[in-house]
Amino acid sequence: MNEPPRQSTGAFLRQNGRWLSAGALISFTSSYGQTFFIALFAGQIMGEFGLTDGTWGTLYAVATIVSAGAMIAAGPWTDRLRVRHLATLTCLTLAVACLSMAGSRGLIWLAVTVFLLRFAGQGMMSHLAAVGMARWFAASRGRALAIAATGFALGQAILPVLFVQAGAILSWRTLWVVAALAVVATIPVILYLLRTERHPSGSAEGQTVFGLDGIHWTRAQMLRSGLFWALVPLMLGPPAFGTALFFHQVHLVDAKGWDLAGYVALLPLFTVVSVATMLLSGVLLDRYGAARLMRVYLLPFALGFWAMGMADTLWGAALALTIFGIGTGAQGTLPTACWAELYGTRHLGAIKSVATGIMVLGSAIGPAVTGWTIDAGFDFPQQMIAIVLYFLAATLLAAWALTRALPRLSQTAEIDVVRA
Repeated sequence: MNEPPRQSTGAFLRQNGRWLSAGALISFTSSYGQTFFIALFAGQIMGEFGLTDGTWGTLYAVATIVSAGAMIAAGPWTDRLRVRHLATLTCLTLAVACLSMAGSRGLIWLAVTVFLLRFAGQGMMSHLAAVGMARWFAASRGRALAIAATGFALGQAILPVLFVQAGAILSWRTLWVVAALAVVATIPVILYLLRTERHPSGSAEGQTVFGLDGIHWTRAQMLRSGLFWALVPLMLGPPAFGTALFFHQVHLVDAKGWDLAGYVALLPLFTVVSVATMLLSGVLLDRYGAARLMRVYLLPFALGFWAMGMADTLWGAALALTIFGIGTGAQGTLPTACWAELYGTRHLGAIKSVATGIMVLGSAIGPAVTGWTIDAGFDFPQQMIAIVLYFLAATLLAAWALTRALPRLSQTAEIDVVRA
């Protein structure tokens, strides 16, 4: 069965619901290793282990940085193993990490646990969902990535509410047992949905989507190209400063003189805009291509941080979060599609793992650097003009490099569905 180019959304969902659902579920399950979920237990963890904000932040950053290195090493597994097998293994690892958090004793145990949560959750589960969609779909890659990424948005929207409410009757360690059980429960569903994998052959070796110059690039070839290094600042910016925006939200509210409850009440607006933009960006991606859209990808982040820095009221914060949501929505589709478009899909797992490692690294560096700058006497709103300038400089560099690369793009081949 071939994927018709630009088929209607209804037909696309009917024909591909199984794989799209699997991608969304894998993306949702990554939530248990994401910062927004782990941060729910920061108070209990710091209290029980005698940590300050600084020591907890340092432990978290170090574990995250190590997980970024592990991601780069493990990423090529997605080029050799079927998604359903690797997803099962990763779910088991994530469940073990959740149980480890429930029983953690001592700082070394805690550090290893955070590493496993970040590696299996934020790293491998996110990586699997993105690589699966990018490899399985060509003409509708943008829509597929957008739909899969809604799983993460759903997790971000409902899991904090559910677990905070459950925390009124269950201990924080028991809640991590619940998380482990939830992860394990996804395994049979993933295996059922992916009993037929969307692949031209039973392994990851047989796909036919080429990259620049009509070839399949290896990770080594990519790392030797100037184009990749010109895109590194673009990759680092959103996870670094986006994570910092949420990590320092209490400080931000204090610095602005706002009410924390009022600010948090704006986050559903951010989520709605993010999901809507995610779906729209998928459609635009299929029409115009990822490389072209990536040239303006960072502009909503620059404008959002400028608006937040200038905001005096919660209405201004609402505007800033709306703009920032546009960038975050595009972040769910454009980067992964860009790697497939530029470098082909045969070695996409190895290539995307480098990008994921850089993303994970950014999510560790951003809160740390902005936190140290706060300690040096510059509050987070004061730093936002520098963040805006970073995004603008990264945009100019990426736009220059991608414009030069566009003439080398090949036509995208279609992918067939066969029984694995």
